[in-house]
Amino acid sequence: QLQLEESGGGLVQPGGSVRLSCAASGIALDAYAVGWFRQAPGKEREGVSCMGSTGASTHYADSVKGRFTISRDNEKVYLEMNSLKPEDAAVNSCAVGRIRMVQATCKPQEYAYWGQGTQVAVTS
Repeated sequence: QLQLEESGGGLVQPGGSVRLSCAASGIALDAYAVGWFRQAPGKEREGVSCMGSTGASTHYADSVKGRFTISRDNEKVYLEMNSLKPEDAAVNSCAVGRIRMVQATCKPQEYAYWGQGTQVAVTS
């Protein structure tokens, strides 16, 4: 069974940067859509950034465009988070969608495998 494990979260200052990683075991990721989602206390889960199976299609939430970058190799998914804001604080989860899902729609219901999440806290 595919397993995902996130790492890289923690306490960061506003304006700081972190790099999240998601290690996958069980499959190679190059033929799958991948994504990052986050959920803050009292709020619904939202798509942060997703990448289609070929890597040609990417999606970023409006709130993170220009600040975050998603990338992938055959073993890991990454999210580079720059210029962090307090509103970025959340539990961030990586997810893997269906094989050969080309479009990065970043809808949670289209992703079948989920990690447990890693928390990013943004505070002075």
